[in-house]
Amino acid sequence: MMEWRRGKAGLILILAIVVLLTACSERNANHLPTKETNTPTKEAPEASQQAGELPAVELTWYYPQWSIQPETASVEAEINKITTAAINATIKLMPVDGGSYESKLQTMVAASEKFDMAWTSFWMFNYAQNARRGAFIQIDEWLQSSASELYASMPGQVWDALKVDGKTYAILNYQTITNKEGFLIQKRFADKYQLDVNTIKTVKDMEPFLRKIKENEPDIIPFALTRNGNFENMKTTYNQLEFISNEALAGIYRTDSDIKVVDMVKTPEYREYLDLMHSWYKDGLINKDAPVVKALDERKKTGQIAVSFENVLKPGKEAEEKNASGGQDIVLAPTSDPFVGTNTIIQSMQAISQTSLNPERAMMFLNLLNTNPELLNLVSYGIEGKHYEKVADNIIKPLEEGGYNPNQTWVFGNGFIAYLQEGQDPETQSLTLQENKQAQSSPILGFTFDPEPVQTEIANLQTVNDEYGPRLNTGSVSADEKLEEYIEKRQRAGIDKVIEEIERQLQAWKLAVAQ
Repeated sequence: MMEWRRGKAGLILILAIVVLLTACSERNANHLPTKETNTPTKEAPEASQQAGELPAVELTWYYPQWSIQPETASVEAEINKITTAAINATIKLMPVDGGSYESKLQTMVAASEKFDMAWTSFWMFNYAQNARRGAFIQIDEWLQSSASELYASMPGQVWDALKVDGKTYAILNYQTITNKEGFLIQKRFADKYQLDVNTIKTVKDMEPFLRKIKENEPDIIPFALTRNGNFENMKTTYNQLEFISNEALAGIYRTDSDIKVVDMVKTPEYREYLDLMHSWYKDGLINKDAPVVKALDERKKTGQIAVSFENVLKPGKEAEEKNASGGQDIVLAPTSDPFVGTNTIIQSMQAISQTSLNPERAMMFLNLLNTNPELLNLVSYGIEGKHYEKVADNIIKPLEEGGYNPNQTWVFGNGFIAYLQEGQDPETQSLTLQENKQAQSSPILGFTFDPEPVQTEIANLQTVNDEYGPRLNTGSVSADEKLEEYIEKRQRAGIDKVIEEIERQLQAWKLAVAQ
């Protein structure tokens, strides 16, 4: 149980104090200058007001969801019992299919549509870009005052990574802040074919096992890929690469003392990855529809996937994956050590919309969500006895036909106050905290690239990446066939200008840090 879990007593201060939100805060010298955005000022409630004395409001909360949850309405009703009593607000849950979340939220922001809160990340509905465009409200003043318990619950490096040009616009869903890459393997196959996961140190080490699956399990996908491929997930395994711009596919070698920005598509590591994936695809080790398929959730649920690869092999991952894999036991084979970078931290956050009519109440809700275990577990797992049952004091088992099992606490809030799932080590949370503290840090931790000056070039690059990436990254075409053409088209699309801009911003950031 984490030391900051103080229960309802810690909420009284939140209900009593709300301060004015201001657009001005002291610039952090570790970040580039910002484009100023307007922040609406709100009348602060009297310090003596309790929840019942606050005017009733409804808050809308948008977040991605990758499977339909029929019982969402009943969970929402129970959520509102808690939030009405605590902050006199009801919450309207607005889950959006994960495949269309990005486009829907960007459309809403472009149209200045009114909503209160939304999930954001570096990899979808981009946090830094939307903060710079004025989509989110700056929250530094609230964090230091009315949400001080929440602020104290996370280490300084988290808040450093959340800053965009010196200011904070979101609250982290605090769980693991590391990347650790590796394979997820169905245990029944590992046992059957006597795979020792400790022998898997590189991506290629998995090949003999995949060939056994191909030869002996005709209804099973040996290695599952979607159209995005897996190079971004495998970057650390391939010689300590780190992406700065996923859209432009540009980054650094973390071991490079000069921190020089490189075009990932030109690296020998990318060529090595492509050659391996092509050999696997050609030999039937990868699903044939990989270049076009966006998700494999249904095949995963029915146990059809023997092996996949992910970049967040956190403590307790096996139990989470068992839940997502139709009850099949999963074992892990890490191929990298834990690593902390800006993007490993800003994987999952909640931000308050600039169009919110009640931003101070939205902040109250986010504080409550991340400090109240009852609320966080309700959002994450539903209602006890209806959607899950307890198997121990802090361990639950989702009910198979319960109708509510999103299996995505990482989307909602503070995982350190959430229940564990059956099969997870009771020490999962303490092990995760230990890993967070001990993981190697990026040499550019805290730097976020502002793509605004090269938006045209990045849009052109994304068009080229969409044309060539799915086929190359899944191995359906060979590097000999298409890589040079891909590189040439990226040159014409403006990759050199993008890298030059990243270098300019990175050098400015380094100088600021050194001062």
